[in-house]
Amino acid sequence: MSEGVIKTTVYLSDTEYRRLKSLAEQQDRPAAELVREAVAEYAARHAPKRRLPRSLGAARTKRGNVAARAETLLRGMGRKK
Repeated sequence: MSEGVIKTTVYLSDTEYRRLKSLAEQQDRPAAELVREAVAEYAARHAPKRRLPRSLGAARTKRGNVAARAETLLRGMGRKK
């Protein structure tokens, strides 16, 4: 854990607590590590997904495919007149 750690309290039922402790013992890991892992997985699964614009890289022109004409369209760019 390279990030800072903040202590918090989580209330579990007796059954949940026993299951957590049992899993931690089986995996030879601290229960707190399992809780952190579960929170990270949950947050990743439920975080809003960033969407790219639908038009990214897409264009329609009346003069045909711009990509096919790119070299012609860019000819002379960057040259001093």
